[in-house]
Amino acid sequence: MASFSIKKSLLTILLASILFAPVPGNVMAQSVNSTVTPQFFDGIKNNAPAVCAGKSFYTRDAFLSALNSFPNFGQLGSADDNKREVAAFFAQVSHETGSFCYTEEIDKSNTYCQSSTTYPCAPGKSYYGRDPLQLSWNVNYGAAGEALGLDLLNNPETVSTDPVVSFKTALWYWMTAVRPVVGQGFGATTRAINGPVECDGKRPDLDQARANLYTNYCRQLSVSPGSNLLCSVKDAINVRGAVFCTVTLLIS
Repeated sequence: MASFSIKKSLLTILLASILFAPVPGNVMAQSVNSTVTPQFFDGIKNNAPAVCAGKSFYTRDAFLSALNSFPNFGQLGSADDNKREVAAFFAQVSHETGSFCYTEEIDKSNTYCQSSTTYPCAPGKSYYGRDPLQLSWNVNYGAAGEALGLDLLNNPETVSTDPVVSFKTALWYWMTAVRPVVGQGFGATTRAINGPVECDGKRPDLDQARANLYTNYCRQLSVSPGSNLLCSVKDAINVRGAVFCTVTLLIS
């Protein structure tokens, strides 16, 4: 009996050491699923007008389903870094869609077709902004479709009619063109998304509006927003090389 008691005590100590041992930071980091709660997601939609296409189209379930294709999203390392990426993504999404109101660009007069031997425009098709990040241009539709196994050149409307595909193309663009500069501050993500139109003092009002959304979401997620929130001329010096390389990759 004494021998059994000793073994039992040792087993208890071993189990306690396993259960209560310090857990590495990356293990403790919250998953995107637990960070993007129904309250967080619906809170964005509540800022949109009562009647608009996106309110029923964009759902948390569709986002989480699309996320299965991009398991590295929101997994930068530390819990704070992960939350900042989530906050940045949804800030840019909120700005682009009017808080999940729009599934397509309002002005559809521009077909966004540029000459490309790799991703040529399909007859009669337009590649104006669609999805949470308003994916535009045939080259981006073609590259996204190739990565996702979808024919988006011939069927670009799928991006605004299938909510899971819509989130997939947005996450594809984020991971391809935006993720490489996330660590340089929120302003770098704005530059990667709409730099030629808004950065370097062109539209400081829009630049600031995006940053305001980001800091608001960071507060909701209880994380510091970090520095370099605007894509000002000063910030541009730090990020221009990385972003321009990304753009060249996408349109070559």
